[in-house]
Amino acid sequence: MELTTVRIDKPDDLNVIIGQAHFIKTVEDLHEALVGIGPHLRFGLAFCEASGPRLVRHSGNDDDLVELATKNAVAVGAGHSFIVFLREGYPVNVLNAVEHVPEVCGIFCATANAVDVLVAETELGRGIVGVVDGSAPLGVENADDQAARKQLLRQIGYKM
Repeated sequence: MELTTVRIDKPDDLNVIIGQAHFIKTVEDLHEALVGIGPHLRFGLAFCEASGPRLVRHSGNDDDLVELATKNAVAVGAGHSFIVFLREGYPVNVLNAVEHVPEVCGIFCATANAVDVLVAETELGRGIVGVVDGSAPLGVENADDQAARKQLLRQIGYKM
């Protein structure tokens, strides 16, 4: 087995969801789930087929994001993996819908952070072992940090 790291190529402010699914229908079902979130959401997605013609299937409503998702899916090259890039929306707004797509087996990450994908390669093919999502903690929050966190959540509208 060979273990490699693939850095997801994306702008710093773009959100990405990386997961695993199990069927060619994943592309259409993810597309439908994301379109159902609302008309403002822009997205691109790509899915690495693991059998048959083994193509990188892609879809979305933003051509730049579709191209970026496809490029990154080719770089990862892990069977049954998918990548979704989001603009004008956040993972917190779509993750439930994505997780409820019947073909989705699991989510590795949903983030705007820099992401390294850990890929294992065997004679059979490539698979995602896990991800490195951002940097390690620098400490533990104190009372002032807690107050700032709570204020931020209210300021951006996620809490009352």
